[in-house]
Amino acid sequence: MQSSKLEQLSYNTSIMKLNGKLIFLLFSAYIVRLIGLNQSLWLDEATTARVVQQFNYGQIVAQFSPNDFHPPLYYLFMKFWTNIFGYSEIALRMPSVLASLLTGYVVYKIVGLLGKSKSIPVWSAAFFLFNPLVVYYSQEARMYSLVTLLVVLIFWSVTKFKVQSSKFKISYVVLANVFIALSLGTYYGSVFFITALYGYLLLRKEFKTFLYLLPGTLIAGAVLYPLFLTQLKNSGEVLLAIPNWSTTLGKANLKNLILFPIKFTSGRISWDPKIIYYAVAGLWAAFVSLISIRNISNKKYLILYTLYLLPILLGFLTSFYKPLLQYFRFIYVIPFMSMLLALGASKKWQRVVLISGFVAFSLIYTYIPSFHREDWKGLVASLPSDTVCALPSSFDPLRYYNPKLITSDARSCATGTADIVFVPYVADIYGFDYANYFGQKKYTMTKEVSFRGVSYQLWSKE
Repeated sequence: MQSSKLEQLSYNTSIMKLNGKLIFLLFSAYIVRLIGLNQSLWLDEATTARVVQQFNYGQIVAQFSPNDFHPPLYYLFMKFWTNIFGYSEIALRMPSVLASLLTGYVVYKIVGLLGKSKSIPVWSAAFFLFNPLVVYYSQEARMYSLVTLLVVLIFWSVTKFKVQSSKFKISYVVLANVFIALSLGTYYGSVFFITALYGYLLLRKEFKTFLYLLPGTLIAGAVLYPLFLTQLKNSGEVLLAIPNWSTTLGKANLKNLILFPIKFTSGRISWDPKIIYYAVAGLWAAFVSLISIRNISNKKYLILYTLYLLPILLGFLTSFYKPLLQYFRFIYVIPFMSMLLALGASKKWQRVVLISGFVAFSLIYTYIPSFHREDWKGLVASLPSDTVCALPSSFDPLRYYNPKLITSDARSCATGTADIVFVPYVADIYGFDYANYFGQKKYTMTKEVSFRGVSYQLWSKE
């Protein structure tokens, strides 16, 4: 009996140490995410802000969503959130921060359910929480961190269903279907993960589980299909009206595919000369990738590899029809990469190198402002006039930082004799040759002021 008590005490002490490490990880990750959290909103974040400021819940669905490219659930949630916490940069981004931290915790719980050694759940959570691309998007007021949480909750629910033997087993099927529906309502791209999960279940002949998990997709599909068709039609019209818009969406090519391992391992930072950046980032990506695929022949980890790699492959194939192959659209697979890294890094030095590299890249991004988002805040604060010409896609960040600013479409604003303040952002995407346009109107550019990623120009009548 004494021996049994000692074993129980040893077990409890071990659990306390693990919980202490997890709490330290979560707290450290939270602190890292607070650094630079009030940096300027960029274009898409400003769209989030405009939607939740200007539309009520019904208008988000009926008026805004038909002309957007995403389902409405994220905006509806953000409407609720901002009604309580306001519209500052920090308030807008905090849901992504919290979703990212919760995802790290769920990753920890999942690996524990898989019955791995006590240290692997902690390392899995660490590799996710400090992944530099995850850190970047956990500071962004968009839906990517939220859908990542929902995706890992789907997998957690399915895993709990498989290992659970109590009468509450079926409750995890219900949860999985709820999370499937929520993920599709948050971000259409989660369909690639759900398809990969279904594919795995069919491959393993787990037909009963497959059927159990269909209702969430069917219900979400039935609700979202009419909106999706409208969005598809309207997006086609946008692509016709804006000549180079498709170039930003992510075509199915080798360059966009290569960016996945590079950005998944070093984040959104880049530097000159580019040859040195690609050499460093490429070698680091190769090292991380080799460890992540170390167990690829092990059938025990087939589900993790399926959920990590198959969504990207499906996105690649889809992009031959509809361009969407951008790495950030698939950050929801990084939790599975993190689990595979923890399983593949069998030696202590490998784990230390991995976490050190992730932390280093994350801190480079957070502490060096030149790697932060476009500085619309600085630009608006420095504008010499309350009247600005820009292309319509640029209006949201301008108005967010100065609601009284008068914005005009640059393609029709050179009609008087006064000086023109012009923001050339996305002019190349619109195919707008502003130099020729203003030149024909007898204007000459007399000044250009640049900020991080954006600028304004002053054009004067000759």
